[in-house]
Amino acid sequence: MALGSFKYEVFGKVQGVFFRATTAEEAQNLGLVGWVMNSPSGSVKGEAQGDEEKLANLKMFLQHKGSPGSRIDRCDITDEKGLENLTYDKFEVRR
Repeated sequence: MALGSFKYEVFGKVQGVFFRATTAEEAQNLGLVGWVMNSPSGSVKGEAQGDEEKLANLKMFLQHKGSPGSRIDRCDITDEKGLENLTYDKFEVRR
């Protein structure tokens, strides 16, 4: 299993529509670790780590699905890299 990591920022109607909770649930179901939080500018951002195939599934979720009631205008994926070890032990919603 190849481990990887990426950071993300999702723009659109993504605050006040359970986007963070739905993202955390999706990531946990995929066995990923990391975090998600609202940004002051109205976007949602975070970092995900885990199996590269599972990360691809989360990318699709962040770019095209989101939570019911959300509208994704853009999703920036940055800082993609391979990892030797995970640096988080769970996926959490940050406040």
